[in-house]
Amino acid sequence: MKRIVVALGGNALGNTPKQQLELVRQTAKSIADLIALGNEVIIAHGNGPQVGMINLAFETASKADAKIPEMPFPECGAMSQGYIGYHLQNAIRRELVIGKMPSRVATVITQVIVDEDDPAFTNPTKPIGSFYSKEDAKRLEVEKGYVMKEDAGRGYRRVIASPKPIGVVEIDMIRTLVEAEHTVITVGGGGIPVIEQNGELIGVAAVIDKDFASAKLAELLDADYLFILTAVEHASIHFGKPNQIDLKTLSVTDAKRHIEEGHFAKGSMLPKVEAAVSFASSKKGRKAVIASLEKSAEALQGTSGTVIMME
Repeated sequence: MKRIVVALGGNALGNTPKQQLELVRQTAKSIADLIALGNEVIIAHGNGPQVGMINLAFETASKADAKIPEMPFPECGAMSQGYIGYHLQNAIRRELVIGKMPSRVATVITQVIVDEDDPAFTNPTKPIGSFYSKEDAKRLEVEKGYVMKEDAGRGYRRVIASPKPIGVVEIDMIRTLVEAEHTVITVGGGGIPVIEQNGELIGVAAVIDKDFASAKLAELLDADYLFILTAVEHASIHFGKPNQIDLKTLSVTDAKRHIEEGHFAKGSMLPKVEAAVSFASSKKGRKAVIASLEKSAEALQGTSGTVIMME
């Protein structure tokens, strides 16, 4: 039996609740396949479209009615964890029942600790919410203290920090659930980012990359594998060019060299490979796998995906 943390990419979910409800059925089948092979499976996921939708809904409503408050970003993240988890856990439970397997599935609303001195807080880069004119953007900077940046000629948007995760608040209860043979959905959207001050946890307006959060979770749970599931079957160098090479097995050293040579796109494959390297480097014998959702079982058997491990 292997302990596997699975990080689901955006292709596993959807951009609307209806689309998500349909997509998670197929996602759940892939998860159930891994469980059917006798593995402990812990699930993490992104929340980009979902948290943006929730944030925009409250933003729009508060403009129309002053009685409706704008929702702080950490609370938007918590809401997205709840409704994505609701869809995922029901879909996975259904597949487990069909397969006559134990159907104990739980979503844990998870807080992830970040360093308040992380350099990301001085250089926020993650755009969220609506587009604004230059004049409105300047007003929001003064009135609300937002950092606003021009976005590809389409207007100005609020940007927030994307700090690195350093701990998972609920890790002990997650471990307890896993050891009691529950399938756990956790660190949704990278987790709700919090800082510790005088023994208190305080939510901050930030987005933690779900792949880095998944790598930290896998490390803390002493997982055997980190699966980063995406829309492609392998990580590649010279991607999209005639000389594209799909990578089947990578040492940590070679992966770092490819990163330095700029082979992986920022905001796409780069954070996945960096997170994979982080987990594989944390202890000899750990393996990180970048693979397609549809071929997750084959990736576990070594016939698909890109495996990254220490030499």
